[in-house]
Amino acid sequence: MHDAGKIIPGLAFFLVLATAPIWYNVASGHGAVVPEIEKPEGQTQCVADAAFMRREHMQLLLEWRDEVVRDRARVYVTADGRRYDKSLTRTCLGCHQSKANSCDRCHNYLDVQPYCWECHVDPRGGL
Repeated sequence: MHDAGKIIPGLAFFLVLATAPIWYNVASGHGAVVPEIEKPEGQTQCVADAAFMRREHMQLLLEWRDEVVRDRARVYVTADGRRYDKSLTRTCLGCHQSKANSCDRCHNYLDVQPYCWECHVDPRGGL
């Protein structure tokens, strides 16, 4: 209890330091710039709506992987009856022409390293 004179200012200093990036963004009026991904050319609809795909695409791909490998279920049918191959390279990269301009931009921004490309190969070259 005798060190309260050191602990309280130390905690205050830590909180200011830990929240400095937030305060900097608030004070400057600039938030983080979200990367713009390359939109599919000539396509008007995706497998699901854009908000769902931004939020849940990895979960969807994992479900597809399990269903294809375990159950041999290779076709995805949407609620409105559209049919798609459960395929990262044929379905996803069939519309999003460039892995670098769609997948990599967001994954690099968020600093995530999905393991899709440990097995799959980008059909247009590169990994």
